[in-house]
Amino acid sequence: MKTIMKEELRKKMEAGEVVVIEVLGAEKFKKEHIKGAVNIPLKEIVTKASKEYDKDDMIVVYCSDFECTASPTAAQKLQDAGFTNIFDFEGGKKEWKEAGYPMEN
Repeated sequence: MKTIMKEELRKKMEAGEVVVIEVLGAEKFKKEHIKGAVNIPLKEIVTKASKEYDKDDMIVVYCSDFECTASPTAAQKLQDAGFTNIFDFEGGKKEWKEAGYPMEN
C-alpha cells in the first residue's frame, strides 16, 4: 500500500492534483477535518467512490492518526475495487493539525 507524507499531500492539494477523503463517520468529519477534504465513511467507501471518481484518479484517504486503522482499510478496499492511484495519509487529522496546516469544520 502506498503512503503519502503531509508535505507532499499539501503540495498536491494546493496544485489541485488529488482527492482527499476522510473515512471517519459524519459526526467526526463535521467536528473538524482537513480543509478541502470530502467525507466518505469507511463502510460506504467503495460504493460512493466508484460513483464519484475515476479508477485512475489520485485519491488520498485518511482518518484520525497513526493508530487509526480505518484509512489503511479503506485504501485496501479501493485497491481491491480496481482503483489504481490510492494513498494512505497515515498521520491523519492529528499530524495535519499539529503541522499547522488548514483545518475546517
